[in-house]
Amino acid sequence: MFKEAGLTALVVFGLTFGLVGFKTHDVPGGLTILTRFDQVAMATVLAFVGRIAQVMLREGRAKPVLAAVGPFTLLVLTALLLDAFAAPDTVAPMAWARPFTSPVVNWIVLIIATIMTGRAAWALRHGLAGAADREAAMDRVGAKVQQAARYLGPVLLAVAIILPFLPIADRRLLDIAILVVTYIMLGWGLNIVVGLAGLLDLGYVAFYAVGAYSFALLATNFDLGFWICLPFAGVMAATAGVLLGFPVLRLRGDYLAIVTLGFGEMIRIILLNWYEFTNGPDGISGIPRPSFFGLPFKRSAPEGVETFHGFFDLTYSPLDRIIFLYYVILVLALITNLFTLRIRKLPVGRAWEALREDEIACRSLGINPTNTKLTAFSIGAMFGGFAGSFFATRQGFISPESFTFIESAVILSIVVLGGMGSQIGVVLAAVLLIGLPEFFRELQQYRMLAFGGAMVLIMVWRPAGLLAHRDPTIRLHGGKGVREGPT
Repeated sequence: MFKEAGLTALVVFGLTFGLVGFKTHDVPGGLTILTRFDQVAMATVLAFVGRIAQVMLREGRAKPVLAAVGPFTLLVLTALLLDAFAAPDTVAPMAWARPFTSPVVNWIVLIIATIMTGRAAWALRHGLAGAADREAAMDRVGAKVQQAARYLGPVLLAVAIILPFLPIADRRLLDIAILVVTYIMLGWGLNIVVGLAGLLDLGYVAFYAVGAYSFALLATNFDLGFWICLPFAGVMAATAGVLLGFPVLRLRGDYLAIVTLGFGEMIRIILLNWYEFTNGPDGISGIPRPSFFGLPFKRSAPEGVETFHGFFDLTYSPLDRIIFLYYVILVLALITNLFTLRIRKLPVGRAWEALREDEIACRSLGINPTNTKLTAFSIGAMFGGFAGSFFATRQGFISPESFTFIESAVILSIVVLGGMGSQIGVVLAAVLLIGLPEFFRELQQYRMLAFGGAMVLIMVWRPAGLLAHRDPTIRLHGGKGVREGPT
């Protein structure tokens, strides 16, 4: 037990020594480096003790864990509450009981300690469930969430529609909502490739980039509008998906992931070095904004051009353009979701699922894996291209730095975290991974560490994803949803 805890503490020490132990600080005339080795020591000690508690819970010894972690949880909770209600510019009582200087990190520690305390109390009363029991319980939760989504879906859609008109809606909230919905659309597009067809794609950002640059080049060079360029961006991204699909027809697993990763980097390097065509690292600026059926969202327009506010006799507000962008990406995301839900019930959708489960059995049933892979790559890439074109028109400027590997990793993390093949899981994961960090910007240098830690915990606790349960598209016999007649 101590050996396992010591190794865990050693890993945490190695990670936090450079990330947390040193911090640059602005001073008159330059920068200085501040050391925070006390924070490193605290993280190492908490990792050591937490690992011991986890091992003891695993072995069924919950009483020592509850006796040690319970008082610690109450102590930290009391200190944080006193700190929250303390008067400004005063030293809060029990400051010594706060593990770290960052309030957000302290609350995260409190949440983890609370979960461990609750788990120990549950184990004392009901006993600890095994891995199989835990998976079965989570699968039942996923099934209930999927069933509830049929009724909650319209409610959530109604909330999304009226969000810009709620009292809490401001520019920051709408910008975060646009960002979250964009990643939801990207997650649904990648879910076709990874979740339905079972093809591990680490280069999905390439299709995102192709769509963005296709729209930007057509709009700036040929003076075309967003709605005209949108289909072309999807077609160009789908073509890139087919071009990627051909070389990887014989590959699967890790080899497929390596090739797709290389494809994504190739696209980024081409955009970076083909200066005459893409403007290289300088990017493309002056990308036109979308209009409402030809009515621009401007305070004033050239002579003979009617503005949106002038046509509807409204007072000009810069927020109206943000609201319109929000509705544009919301409609595009809903179309992606509706298309995915419909196509997975068609023969090509069932072929994707057959390919995901067993490619050899898929061949034995007469399904052409070549066409199946190509359709998955092309359709998933098409929706990535649509999202890329929206990204370009929303930003007004794009450059190769916007389409790095980390974007592919984030999109894939959304799909895996939510549960591969789960549409509602993608929504939940996008809110957790994209929305919450935007609200908690105070994490600063802890953000990526917390992001990676959350992904590791999910892979250990629930490898299939939070909401991986999904009923079969078609049941051959028995149970609900039986197909009547000849099959």
